Parts: sequence; C-alpha cells; structure tokens
Amino acid sequence: MPELPEVEALATFLRDRAVGRTVARVDVAAINAVKTYDPPLSALYGAEVTGASRHGKFLDLDVSGLHLITHLSRAGWLHWRESLPPAPPRPGGKGPIAVRLHLAPELPGGPTPGFDLTEAGTQKRLAVYLVRDPMEVPGIARLGPDALTVTRTELAELLATQRQQLKRAITDQPVLAGIGNAYSDEILHTARLSPFKIAAKLTDDEVARLHEAIGSVLTDAVTRSVGQKAATLKAEKRSGFQVHARTGLPCPVCGDTVREVSFADRSFQYCPTCQTEGRELADRRLSKLIK
Repeated sequence: MPELPEVEALATFLRDRAVGRTVARVDVAAINAVKTYDPPLSALYGAEVTGASRHGKFLDLDVSGLHLITHLSRAGWLHWRESLPPAPPRPGGKGPIAVRLHLAPELPGGPTPGFDLTEAGTQKRLAVYLVRDPMEVPGIARLGPDALTVTRTELAELLATQRQQLKRAITDQPVLAGIGNAYSDEILHTARLSPFKIAAKLTDDEVARLHEAIGSVLTDAVTRSVGQKAATLKAEKRSGFQVHARTGLPCPVCGDTVREVSFADRSFQYCPTCQTEGRELADRRLSKLIK
C-alpha cells in the first residue's frame, strides 16, 4: 500500500510534470472507482492543473479549484505516460486501468502525456473523487494529525486515549494520518517498541522514542522517494526496510532473526531482541505476550 512518503513523492512528481498543463479528457474504465458525480469529471476538460498535494495517504490534484483526489488503497498506483494512446481503455475490462487522465500536448499534434490510475488484484478498492473542497471526501474529513507534523505533546495526548495495540493505533488514520503497515513496522523497530503494546500504556520515554522514530523514518523515506520517477518508487520504498518484508533475515541492528505475525489478509514483521526483550510474539491477534 502506498503510504505517506510515496504519496508525497507522487504529489511532487505531478507538480513537476502536470502543473501548468491543461486537462484534455478523462477516461473511466472502472466506473466503481469513481465515488462522486457532482461535479462530473467532464468539468475538468480545458482546465489548468494548478497544484498537487497530499492529505494523509490521499493524493490531491488541484485543477483550477476542483480537486481530483485519489486513494490508491492496497494495490493502486499512478503510472505516468509521456504519450498516451488516443483510444480510451475498455470500460469494465479485466485490465488494471481504472482511470486515465489526458493532458493537452505541448504542440498541436504532439504526444499526449498524462497518467493511468491502476489497481492490481481482485479486491478493487481504489477510490477517485472530484470535489470542490477536499473535506467533502469522507476519509479526509476523518483524518487525524499528519504523521510528519504531529508534535510530541499531540502524540502523547492522542495515544493516551487509545486502548488498542500500538501498531493498530499508529496506523488508524483518524488517530494519525499517513502511516500504514510497512512504515509502522519500521517506526516501531526504530523506537524499540512492541507492536502489541497497548498505546495508552506508553511511558513518557517511550512516547518520546516513538515520536522521534516517526519523524526520522518518514523524513528519510520522503527524502529518498522525492525525485524518483513514479515507476521506481516501489523499489525505492523496499530498499530502505530493516524489518518489514524481511522475515527470516538478520536484523541489521542486532543480528537476531526478523520474525513475522500473520493475520488473514496481512502480516507484520519485528525483531524480538530490539522490540520485545527477546520474546517471540504469538502468531495471532490476541497474543498472550501483550504487555
């Protein structure tokens, strides 16, 4: 799933490539991906792209005051093309393309640049909204403070009310916006905290370590991601991991073997030596090792 650093990098990429250009047309191949109807997508035709930004994990393309907002969900992505084919993608087809946005060519008759919003797999959760105000998108209206800007005091106050496990708390978007499964693994490893620890039970020292880890892990990931082409962002994300998706490999900090806890549709990784005082967490949600 694209998280804060990748969405920030995509916004930067679109500011470089799309801002100042005019929308020529929008093709919809997966009608279920489009969650709004007023204004219609045709309202973008002929309008200039004036900005690109991020709200948590939502990507926001500002088109002369209208906001084309995308949540890429678990398997979505943005693919930039310097030359899009003139024929629209087939609606309802089995391909990955959900929405295609064409920008006007720089010269008459020249190539038409733009991007495809795609989604792999069978669980189609990618969502596209066209709104006048980003707060009209329910997921954005519910977002908590942004993980990159939350202060230590704010974080302590947020976690003090959370009786859920720490990993779940920091990936709960109404609590803290922008962190997903992968970067929460990296943040908790850096902070030397168990994913199963109850968020409200963190000490002042643990909150301080968590806040520092959130800032350092995300800032480093954003620094590495911004400037990358959209096509290389996924590989860049994986290259910086110390524990996530590294089950069975040695922890680069202490050398212990990285372990995994699996659920029905996801898994996470951690280092016992760095995070759980050497204890291996039970591979189920209600671990007897919760402290």
